[in-house]
Amino acid sequence: MLYVQQSLGPNEELVHIGKFHWMYTVHAFMSIFWGLVISVMLLVGSVFIYVNMGKVPPTASVIEVIRELHPGIRALSFLAFVMGLLGFAQKMVAKATTEIAITNTRLVFKRGLVARQVGEMNIDRIEGVNVLQSVLGRILNYGRIMVRGMGIGEVVLPPIEDPVSFRKAIERAKAL
Repeated sequence: MLYVQQSLGPNEELVHIGKFHWMYTVHAFMSIFWGLVISVMLLVGSVFIYVNMGKVPPTASVIEVIRELHPGIRALSFLAFVMGLLGFAQKMVAKATTEIAITNTRLVFKRGLVARQVGEMNIDRIEGVNVLQSVLGRILNYGRIMVRGMGIGEVVLPPIEDPVSFRKAIERAKAL
């Protein structure tokens, strides 16, 4: 919590820190998995077609058949895997560079690696807090928080663990 701790004002103290749920990391790893699955499916389908068309002998090894594939097919397969890796990297960078915190005077939502984007809302300007949870979110205790502020609009936070306690922390900060 580097930014939040650095930006604390006088007589301001942290009430609650929001953390990403472990399902967010699973979702990031699934990007790699699906990129690999699509890549392998492209290669296997192409090998099957090449063998059935008679372009390569049926006794050739899989590596030999892949070498005989059109370079565009191999590039597309590689691109599918790279897209999965990039999806993983994007999600993990977002997780590492996002800070969500409640102090006794404000709600702070900071994100960004090189360019920093900070959204702050005074606790006394918060009109309402909605908890958005799917069925799986209810079972595994994660969800999104939508905060409505007076004259500010809505701020939807990324999926965090225990969103109900986060909402309670906002109410506790309002009472301070």
